[in-house]
Amino acid sequence: MTSPSRAAARVENSTTVRVLARVGLASIGILHILIGGLALAVAFGSGGNADQSGALQALVAVPGGLFAVWLIIVGLIALSLWQILVAVTAHGAGTRALEVIKCVVYAALAVVAVSIASGGGHDASSSERSLSGRLLGMPGGVFVLAIIGLAIVGTGVGFIRNGVTHRFERDLRLPPNQLAGVITVLGRVGYIAKGIALLLVGGLVVTGAITYDPSKAGGLDGSLKALTQVPYGVVLLVLIALGLIAYGAFWCIRAVGARL
Repeated sequence: MTSPSRAAARVENSTTVRVLARVGLASIGILHILIGGLALAVAFGSGGNADQSGALQALVAVPGGLFAVWLIIVGLIALSLWQILVAVTAHGAGTRALEVIKCVVYAALAVVAVSIASGGGHDASSSERSLSGRLLGMPGGVFVLAIIGLAIVGTGVGFIRNGVTHRFERDLRLPPNQLAGVITVLGRVGYIAKGIALLLVGGLVVTGAITYDPSKAGGLDGSLKALTQVPYGVVLLVLIALGLIAYGAFWCIRAVGARL
């Protein structure tokens, strides 16, 4: 092991770092539970944005919610730093690349959360449509947007595969009792629901590229709201919402029982 890897391994084994990483895992779980709740509200005709920014804004609006958002920010920052440590100590270029991508995602969520906690507004769907519009206005941008959409679809397929094959259990310490079955069910349902949601998002991004219409690439919120416009879409939206809540609960359990 090289000197940087040894140093990263020492930090990675620090009790403080591991506790903060678990706070980050719980933060991801809380966000998905809130997103699932907002998706249910959309299914039953209420407003709100069923995405990360909408979840954080809804949390800020309740008493004590601002403190919870700052706690989530600390957790997300810790989790993104944790992914850097994992990337440094990981074996294989593919594994390292995956951990770096996770780091970027968690850091981006932390930036959004800081903006909302500081009183700034953030509309993820609007930002995504704006980015899609800028890409479509660039030479070759339509191909870049299509590739992004296909990458999201591929990620969704990966989530569904993890849910169907139980691959997520590799990172868990399951208790030797009935709770193991409950945790497994939450993980399977959650991963499949998250995968379906990503398939919808990626499909709309690809559609936006094909039709040259950035308004179709509205992110998770736009994808879930689009379901209300199709036959039986509300039923599917409710199932996805419940699945996202299950996924969030699974991450909260993972915050306690994950192998780090």
